[in-house]
Amino acid sequence: MKVKKTYAVFGLGRYGIAVARVLVENGMEVLAVDSDQRVVNYAATFLPVCKCADVADAEVITKLGISNIDTVIICMASNLEASVMAVTLCKEAGVKTVIAKCSNEMQKKILLRVGADQVVFPETESGVRLAKNLLSSGFIDMISLSEDVSIVEIDVRKEWCGRNLIDLNLRKKYGINIVAIKKHDKVTVDVNPEQALDSDTTLIVIANTAKLEKLK
Repeated sequence: MKVKKTYAVFGLGRYGIAVARVLVENGMEVLAVDSDQRVVNYAATFLPVCKCADVADAEVITKLGISNIDTVIICMASNLEASVMAVTLCKEAGVKTVIAKCSNEMQKKILLRVGADQVVFPETESGVRLAKNLLSSGFIDMISLSEDVSIVEIDVRKEWCGRNLIDLNLRKKYGINIVAIKKHDKVTVDVNPEQALDSDTTLIVIANTAKLEKLK
């Protein structure tokens, strides 16, 4: 039986709420936290578990049981000091993945330096996109072109290494169309189907979103 991942979202502005809401709507266990009781009261109308707390406090992190959370998303870009403390405390508590929102390159460097595993910039619907990426286990990134079609980056699986695209026939097996290959940050759209794949390669594909379930 597959173990359900747990998430915590710190900071319930528009971005944080978007992340938490999509995760909850997809059946994930989410702990939503904000320091403003009014914001928490509002979020509690559609998020099952909401707490009013200061996540820059070590005792609070312990009381919230953050050490048992798989992924923490810190959405407090307007308060760099609190974000830095939250990242540090979460990593010290043993959280495997800490994602932090930032508002500029300097904040990004600082948050990465104190231990954030990933730093994201705010953008239109980026909170929803981040949540969908988290839900799309095995996918590096996912962009919805429509309700039915998505562009996805996929790591080459261990069992695919040493085999070429003709041999694998991914289109027939999974219903995906490979539009490019990325290796060492270099993207090639002129894909050679006879070239053997290796673990350093990423496939960029277009697929029917529903069929992507086969790849998870």
